[in-house]
Amino acid sequence: MSASSAGSVVLAHSSASLRGFLAWWGRNLCAWLPAQMRDALCGERRLLLQVEGDALRLCARHGDHVQPLAELPLPLPAGPDPLGSLLREDVRDWPRWLQLPASAGLRRRLVLPAAAGARLRDVLAFEIERQTPFAAGEVLHDGRVLQMLDDGRLLAELVVLPRRHYQALLARLGGMTALAGVDMLDAAGAPLGVNLLPPAERLAQRNPWRMWNLALATVALCALGFGLAQLLDNRRAAAAELQAAMAGREAQARAVARQRQQVLDAIEGGAWLRAQRNGRPPAVEVMDALARRLPEGTYLEKLAIDGNQLTLIGLSNQAAALVGKLEGAPQWNAPALSGALQQDPLTRMDRFTLVAQLRQGNATTPGGGGAR
Repeated sequence: MSASSAGSVVLAHSSASLRGFLAWWGRNLCAWLPAQMRDALCGERRLLLQVEGDALRLCARHGDHVQPLAELPLPLPAGPDPLGSLLREDVRDWPRWLQLPASAGLRRRLVLPAAAGARLRDVLAFEIERQTPFAAGEVLHDGRVLQMLDDGRLLAELVVLPRRHYQALLARLGGMTALAGVDMLDAAGAPLGVNLLPPAERLAQRNPWRMWNLALATVALCALGFGLAQLLDNRRAAAAELQAAMAGREAQARAVARQRQQVLDAIEGGAWLRAQRNGRPPAVEVMDALARRLPEGTYLEKLAIDGNQLTLIGLSNQAAALVGKLEGAPQWNAPALSGALQQDPLTRMDRFTLVAQLRQGNATTPGGGGAR
């Protein structure tokens, strides 16, 4: 078998399994409905044709109810639809089933593997020549499952109808070709529930609800698409609102961060200033110590504190002795003259520039002081 043929077989098997499942599901759903509603919605409609001698008996079957309609003499006038003008309008479009007596065909029981249930008709086609005196091309056949055995196998029944007998009946029915199925009755007159017609010869019935179902399915798909689109638009709108809210909060967060940084800078700056102030002696203390240590005859023109450096500029008649006077003070250290001494022509005093390094840490003023 080629790959394409194997694929076709697999697809056909899958399609048959799906149809079987949907049919089973529909039957079980209908079983929950009340009897009248079940017959109205789920009851199968058939126009039954049964040949009895020289007459054709017509019955309308709806669900489990069978209603006799008429008996017509045979043979019928020739034509593709000899019953079309003789039937009531309400049953004219019902699928037509030909019911044959039990003596018209042969029935054989077989035990088959459980896997044969999915393709029972095809499996039974190989048993025709072994179970009946006819060739496969000489009969119409179908099968049904009678019982599931304890060992998992199936008890099935093969039903065959000689094709020549079927064609003779069609000739008496005026060459009728608009048949949906051919069933056979058992000894008690109950239908077996098989369809002996090959699938290619069965009249496909038009589903009156098909257009409505397609329209409803289209509306449902449109409604689903609209709902999904609306949901997507709502999610997009919510995302846009969230992004706008996040952008506003981001600006607020940046402003708060800037204010926080300013506060931190102010705190750090204040701490640095306090550290600087606490790390060197106060200016008042420095001036007091200078007043105590500078000798008489010394005048200051400028006193400057730049960082840790103390600068003194002034006139003194003891300029050379100033370094020794200022040494040993707890407020500064390393006093030294900066540059050469210059004599002022008016006062005959020496102009000096003296620098010193302020000490780190709080200094205490000693009890004694120098002469000013």
